[in-house]
Amino acid sequence: MTPVATAADTAGKSAAAKVKWTACPEGTDIPATELPSVQCARVKVPLNYDKPKGKKISLTISRIASGKPEKRRGILLFNPGGPGGPGLGQPALMVSRGLPASVMEAYDLIGMDTRGVGKSSPVGCGFTIDDPYNSNIPPYAVNEAAVTARAKVVEAAADKCAKSKDAAALEQLTTANMARDLDQIRIALGEKKASFYGASYGSALGAAYTSMFPQSTDRVVLDSNVGDTHLNQAGLRRFGEGFEETFGDYAAWLAARHEAYGLGRTPSEVRKNFVATAEKLDKTPAPGITGALFRQAVFAATYSPISYGRAAQLWQWAIDPPGDVASTKAAPLNPQNTALSVFLAVTCNDVEWPKDLKTYQRAVAEDRERYPLFGPAAANIVPCAYWKLGPTKAPVQINDQGPANVLILQNRHDPVTPLSGGELLRDRFEKRSRLVTVEGSGHGVYVLGGNACALNVTTSYLLTGKLPEKDLTCPST
Repeated sequence: MTPVATAADTAGKSAAAKVKWTACPEGTDIPATELPSVQCARVKVPLNYDKPKGKKISLTISRIASGKPEKRRGILLFNPGGPGGPGLGQPALMVSRGLPASVMEAYDLIGMDTRGVGKSSPVGCGFTIDDPYNSNIPPYAVNEAAVTARAKVVEAAADKCAKSKDAAALEQLTTANMARDLDQIRIALGEKKASFYGASYGSALGAAYTSMFPQSTDRVVLDSNVGDTHLNQAGLRRFGEGFEETFGDYAAWLAARHEAYGLGRTPSEVRKNFVATAEKLDKTPAPGITGALFRQAVFAATYSPISYGRAAQLWQWAIDPPGDVASTKAAPLNPQNTALSVFLAVTCNDVEWPKDLKTYQRAVAEDRERYPLFGPAAANIVPCAYWKLGPTKAPVQINDQGPANVLILQNRHDPVTPLSGGELLRDRFEKRSRLVTVEGSGHGVYVLGGNACALNVTTSYLLTGKLPEKDLTCPST
């Protein structure tokens, strides 16, 4: 059981200032929309909630206001995932992809860059484009020696974060603090309660928020679920499970297009081709494509069918490289505005990770048997094994004693947050929740996933507050 908010959690309630809405700062991720304009504002919150009167940081939030005050219910907070994903543009993205007008009328849609990200007091470890550590998804480990080699890279990354000039701020990057930030935003906006939509890691943040502040949260939608209030080793290893389950959908798509891509006439042939291509690239990389990069590219493509064709094209080039490969150099990562550092800090600060190298080597060996397509990547060692900034507190525990206001959405096949994550969250929230399982594939259900049943159920819940009487399974269309 998670206790309800403490004095530190509710600090600043009496002194909450009314926000001032203005034009959004340049350089945000807000997509163009012909619908209601997007405004931005800043909210001050404590850097360290154990010291509520100490240093403050600034959070930048966005708003698409309800166009019909007579129908307005309150605010709907959004988080797109990460941790570390910029979110000022999330409401506009949802609007551009068809968020029902009825939802836009019922709520002011509130996006935000969470602490440490984008326009919200950004922090970083100092990573650059030339740094050996350049991805939060570990590379595929072909054997024990590969885990040992990777350990040197991730230890150096953890050391760089610990020695960063932003180390004190990085230490305060936790899901619990981000949940406290959400409640401070609610207070600053003068609302008694806040509704919430979070996808991917946003499901963990939402689970923490409604666990810590059960009486302050109104209607909560958790989409594509991590399975808890934080990402731990088990959650990361579920990437292997998710890709294994989802790859069959991509393989069937490719098999139906064999005449175009030539990657296999049946899903079984496509799978064999994928394994053979990856193993060949492990030994002899193509220009700019190693076995690890190839696996990651196909893994990322299974997030959405929109990406299937581009990944197939890359796959063709991996087998038969084009004659003239242009050389391009990526822009340097901005050490003060990168998701890389924030993802690491939140993930490593939230929960204790195994410290022993052998633990990761065993995990890689186990997942090579269970989930051979991507398991040895998801189980590989990460900087959290050598993290020096946290955790300083236990992670937020699911609170199953609050109101029944949690709607959990989950595709049956999801490469990064598989169905098991949604089922875990459903079990942990018990009577507070309902699970909607979509017989579909990809990462993201509501609006972005395009499923009619899930769209109708979720929209109805946001408008009426009534959860389905029981868990539901939605057909694929």
